This record gives sequence, structure tokens and C-alpha cells, in this order.
Amino acid sequence: MADTLAQLLPLYPAIAALPEALRQEVLSNQAQRVAVPAGTVLFEQASPCMGFPLLLSGEVRVARASSGGRSLELYRVLPGELCVASTASLFGQSLLTAQGQASAATELVVLSPAGFERWSAEAAFRHFVFGTFADRMTDLMALTEAVAFQRLDQRLAGCLLGHGKVLHRSHQALADELGTVREIVTRLLKRFERAGWLQLGREQIEVLDAAALRQLASDGAGGITGPDRAV
Repeated sequence: MADTLAQLLPLYPAIAALPEALRQEVLSNQAQRVAVPAGTVLFEQASPCMGFPLLLSGEVRVARASSGGRSLELYRVLPGELCVASTASLFGQSLLTAQGQASAATELVVLSPAGFERWSAEAAFRHFVFGTFADRMTDLMALTEAVAFQRLDQRLAGCLLGHGKVLHRSHQALADELGTVREIVTRLLKRFERAGWLQLGREQIEVLDAAALRQLASDGAGGITGPDRAV
């Protein structure tokens, strides 16, 4: 338990403000340390929330699925961050509205619902949770705006930026992130390649003209015409 606490405190400083007895009792009796490989489903959409995750390492992709089998990535959880879907489910005593899957080998501490409730009764931890929740909601509002008002080519251009010159991402992974199908992403990437903006390889995309992608992502100038513009 001491080792787990030592790892948690730099990532989640609000835990340090908890009364020592409460902190130790919850970690000892109402928390579980878990290590999972990439691809592990941590929680399912429309299921009860069985615990509150605190990441020590790795990454969790949170996505919402449609009845047709398509998936839209909502956000990713990194060490030191909180999961909005889990928070909302536990506070609202409702079913989860999204699925969480480890996108890399991940280690985390999972508080039981009772343990989360006990920590959330303390003002410092509760303020931390609600503050992080508000930040996440701002991100989700931006995603909603992008889905509603941006063309798909703009959103794809934005996805390709900020990851260095070479991205090791499959077309399917990009489609999942954008909430569309792989075939449309492939067509758009090939158009970007013909324009000289990038070079496609096997699960690898080399960005050749970041400025052109950035301009498209920001205002749509020089964008792609045709049916692939649809969201």
C-alpha cells in the first residue's frame, strides 16, 4: 500500500489532503491495483460502474458506440487525469455512457464505489474531481462542435497534427477516433497524399506539409471537395 500511495500522490495531489486514516483505510480495503495489457476492456457501455480508475501508467481510450457498430472516441485518460464517464456514473448512480479500453499497457488503482464515495465526502478531493470534470466537459463540448460543424477532412487534418513527423496509426484507428468508417479515412488520406501533404506507408503516415494540414484544420481553406466532406 505504501508503494501505491507513493505513486499516486505525485499524480493526484488531492489525495494528500485526505485524512491519513481515511486514505489508508480506503486504499487497504476498498481499492485494487490492476495491471492490464493493451486492448483490455476496462468497462462497458450501458453497464454499471464497478469502480473509479486512477491511472499510474498507460492510457485508456474512452469511446461511445452506436447501435450500428460505429464508435466515436470521446477522450483519453492519462496518469493524473480522471474519467468523466466513471465520475458521472458514480455520482449519478447511473449506467456508464461509454466504453473504456486500455490503448497501451496500463497500471491503475480502482477505487470501489464505496471508497470513491468516502473520499468524495472530503472537500479537497471533491473539488479536485469536479474541477477535472469541468475541464473534461469543456473538451467534450469542443468535440461536439467539431462533429456538428466541421467537415471530416478538417477533423482528419487536425488528428494528423501534433504527433511528430511520422505517425504510427492505422486507418482504422483514425476512423475510430473520428467516428467514421475506414474506407472514408483511406480515401481522404490518399487525397492528402496526392496533394503532397503526406506519404502513406504500412500503418505509418509521414507528414510532409504540416502547414497545409494546419490551414485546413483551422479554417478549411484549400480543403477537399466532393462527397467526403460530409461529417
